[in-house]
Amino acid sequence: MKSITFKSDFILIFVAIIWGLAFVAQRIGMDHIGPFTFNGIRFALGGLSLLPVIFLTQKKTSGKTNDGLIKSGIISGIFLFFGISFQQVGLVYTTAGKAGFITGLYVIIVPFLNLFFKQDKTSAGTWIGAVLASIGMYFLSVTKGLDMNFGDLLVLFSAICFAFHLIIIGRFSNRFNAAQLSLVQCMVCTILSLLVAVGFETFILSDILSASIPLIYGGVLSVGVAYSLQIYGQKNSPASHAAIILSLESVVAAIGGWIILNEIFSGRAIFGCTLMLAGILISQLYIKKSQGPIP
Repeated sequence: MKSITFKSDFILIFVAIIWGLAFVAQRIGMDHIGPFTFNGIRFALGGLSLLPVIFLTQKKTSGKTNDGLIKSGIISGIFLFFGISFQQVGLVYTTAGKAGFITGLYVIIVPFLNLFFKQDKTSAGTWIGAVLASIGMYFLSVTKGLDMNFGDLLVLFSAICFAFHLIIIGRFSNRFNAAQLSLVQCMVCTILSLLVAVGFETFILSDILSASIPLIYGGVLSVGVAYSLQIYGQKNSPASHAAIILSLESVVAAIGGWIILNEIFSGRAIFGCTLMLAGILISQLYIKKSQGPIP
């Protein structure tokens, strides 16, 4: 079981790296197109990238039931849509690094939601790791004057939505094929995002082409690959534990923003990163003993 848990943790770390760099892609992409247009196109690309995976694994999953797949995908897709929408619009008003760490606040929100929903027991290591990670995010996202702008507030709302999404995926991940569930999520986010974009944004082909590289990264890797791997990785990882690992995206976002976008990375931010990494490490040292392999 330890090898299975390690594999799941490694997958979730890989997901966190992809998502962390996605903040940079999202920030660059919105230099050319609106946030809902960006989300609509990237989730459409993400969905298309999943079709070959679903086709190749169809024989392996032919014996599994898909009862409730569409309904479950719509539920998780709606929470994902609100989370990614708040985050994307918030990025118009704040930096990629700061948005990454505020988004990572789901690391402390998830354990509280687990207490409310009684989904899984939260270990002492997870609580300690969550507190350290949250303190680290405070030093990275909040100034000494305790300032939080409009963009920061929107990203905070996205963190709440992502926390609910993590809880939902924790419940659905073992019931359905990861790629199929991810595809339904993508369809929901694509439709809802484009509906909003049609009402409030303009479509200019040249601008969309200018944002092609961020869109491809955000669609194929951040959506198609990462969200599918998240579902697969959470099959053997409690939601609270997964949240700690995925919060590594905050550190990656800050480093990516610093290197690629020349965003400020102060000593205060470095201290916050250190606390974040300490929280993630502690959560790994206190992995909860499982009752056995999850089928």
